[in-house]
Amino acid sequence: MAVASEETTTMCNHCNRAIPSLNYDLHSVHCSRNLEKCKVCGDMIPKKHYDEHFSNTHAPVACSLCSETMEREVLAIHKGENCPQRIVTCEFCEFPLPAIDLAEHQEVCGNRTELCHLCNRYIRLRERYNHEIRCTGVTNNIVGTSRDVRAAERPQGAPRRPPQDYSRRRLMFTIAITGIAVILGSLLFQRKTENNPVH
Repeated sequence: MAVASEETTTMCNHCNRAIPSLNYDLHSVHCSRNLEKCKVCGDMIPKKHYDEHFSNTHAPVACSLCSETMEREVLAIHKGENCPQRIVTCEFCEFPLPAIDLAEHQEVCGNRTELCHLCNRYIRLRERYNHEIRCTGVTNNIVGTSRDVRAAERPQGAPRRPPQDYSRRRLMFTIAITGIAVILGSLLFQRKTENNPVH
């Protein structure tokens, strides 16, 4: 009974693959005539599809939000984490806005105050979390807010103006207007990029 010997292979100079020696001549003619090695990823691509492969896989693309040009592979990460025009939300009011504007917005928004219902003091939004951890619920008569000082300076008989409940309505109105502006802006930008395609 004859034992099958291991088949010998020859390395193709064009595609760098080990080819059975019996098929090498046929393979090398076909390989060099029909396939081209991608200079970027090293894959062997049919010559007739090489340009399509490059444009679909490796050609630089522009971010639809900020127009920065980059490799296709990093576009998703850029849009999700690095793009200055990606939409993020304020940690204090949950207002959606471009990431580039977030720090300035939160600087102002975090200085707004809300009444702590445990100790009856007005606390800055940026300090609310730490305050809630430490708040004992006891009103501190030594340190007051500017509202407490104004109330003490007001004559006893003077009526206090009723508080206006516009803040929630104003916030919802601002969110609605901004949402409409973002949608209109993205539609106009999309129309602009469709009319002027990036080459």
